[in-house]
Amino acid sequence: MSLTELDDDTVRSMAIGALFADFGGKINSVDFHRKDDILVTASDDDSVRLYDIANAKIVSLCMSPVNDSFMSGSLDHSVRIWDLRVNACQGILHLRGRPTVAYDQQGLVFAVAMEGGAIKLFDSRSYDKGPFDTFLVGGDTAEVCDIKFSNDGKSMLLTTTNNNIYVLDAYGGEKRCGYSLEPSPNTNIEATFTPDGQYVVSGSGDGTLHAWSVNTKNEVASWNSHIGVASCLKWAPRRVMFVAAASNVLTFWIPHNSNADTDPMDTETETHAEHHSQ
Repeated sequence: MSLTELDDDTVRSMAIGALFADFGGKINSVDFHRKDDILVTASDDDSVRLYDIANAKIVSLCMSPVNDSFMSGSLDHSVRIWDLRVNACQGILHLRGRPTVAYDQQGLVFAVAMEGGAIKLFDSRSYDKGPFDTFLVGGDTAEVCDIKFSNDGKSMLLTTTNNNIYVLDAYGGEKRCGYSLEPSPNTNIEATFTPDGQYVVSGSGDGTLHAWSVNTKNEVASWNSHIGVASCLKWAPRRVMFVAAASNVLTFWIPHNSNADTDPMDTETETHAEHHSQ
């Protein structure tokens, strides 16, 4: 709502629209940018925080792997480039539909997925000149809710709002493999590459987790997630470990002795019980 629409009824209707309770100390000062929809805060926890207060909801964030910049994609059909050291937007791209963003592992290229299954690639150093390449995910026009590059930069991983997963060749855009999962109404799922790019792990709408081999295109494992639909999933960059989260529950997954008689979840529960009893 713009300031020109302000009246008595609007003032009376003011109520809390968002709450952030994660400060580690007293908030000492707050201020708004004069021209951009940005708020900056300073507090006793030695943090200076930057908030984008634009009306449109931010649906995608990605930090640069090489510096202090990051990108945001929002429902106002814009992609904004930010720098943590500067309290103002450094650049903006206006696109069609809901944008989802990702940097490659070298920070030289970033991808934006948008409506119609289009993937646009930009040079991070000259994004204002427009995309240098555009791919189309053939046969699927659903919105992309998540996009990732593999560590070697050769593949891209796309997850769509209708729970389809695709692995694309990052250079030519060709579809290497695709998988369909159970629907998860009102919840977007996330998929992840293993660090070597050889496997993809994802949640599903039926509360299971799945792993596939990118090379053979076959499923190699499936598990009960124990937490329902896993909406967040990441593989650790330097360990044989991934984490899955749903709502306010976070689980760590590590290799388990197949000869053990107990379920890993039972072992974890017993371990915590023993710890608290000591």
